[in-house]
Amino acid sequence: MIFVMDVGNTNIKCGFFEQGELRHSFRLATDLEATSDEYGVKLLAFTDHLGIRPEEVEGIIVSSVIPSINYTIEHMGRLYFHQKPHFVEPGIRTGINICYDNPKELGADRIVNAVAAYELFGGPVIVIDFGTATTFGAISESGDFLGGAICTGLRISAEALTNNTAKLPRIELVQPGQIINRTTVSSMQAGIIYGYVGQVRYIVSKMREEIGPARVIATGGFSQLMAEQTDVIDEVVPTLTLQGLERIYQKNIREWNRTRKEDRRREAPTLA
Repeated sequence: MIFVMDVGNTNIKCGFFEQGELRHSFRLATDLEATSDEYGVKLLAFTDHLGIRPEEVEGIIVSSVIPSINYTIEHMGRLYFHQKPHFVEPGIRTGINICYDNPKELGADRIVNAVAAYELFGGPVIVIDFGTATTFGAISESGDFLGGAICTGLRISAEALTNNTAKLPRIELVQPGQIINRTTVSSMQAGIIYGYVGQVRYIVSKMREEIGPARVIATGGFSQLMAEQTDVIDEVVPTLTLQGLERIYQKNIREWNRTRKEDRRREAPTLA
């Protein structure tokens, strides 16, 4: 069984794969102050609830956009699952060519999403991840990650409107049903949600001008809400990032196993 983790700014998405199939998935809140023991105990509670024994985990792979938490996650994996987590970072095999000026700048989650979208749907394809930030990634027909765009997420937009005005309240991000509204809350909902729909449509149209008639795949917390409001999204795949992690794990497992055997051979005591 393979344990995959996508460490985001707001949540940590977790999944367990068995023979290439996602068996279980869940989310933890990202806590920069939590220790490896606190994460370990929480994860053991989930695995116990799911009927998974820690010794069933054969490997761990992680994508993270928070470098400061990586050591905590690695220490947790060693202590509670007896596995050294592998991180999506420069040098790892992905199967796609990253055409970034500086590939080290590209977030691990965007790489993982690109891998999953290209392998599931082919190219050209556009991936939109509606997370804390909303990211757009464009992958060519031949599997090149061409780049993309990054903008504020829906929740950040709503919080910015509330935090920087004197009288506007916090709101629930739901569709108000119409664009002309007669209450402050519904007017805010309309402006944020329909305004965001317009942004998504425009960015997708401009990307299609550059790469051709690409399919659009959406993932992330607000992907379903956006897909209900616009016809530019072809597919919603909530587990896209988890699936990408599992595929990257499989592309690298032979090399990792070989390296592990060599390390054990070097560490083994020699008889005089």
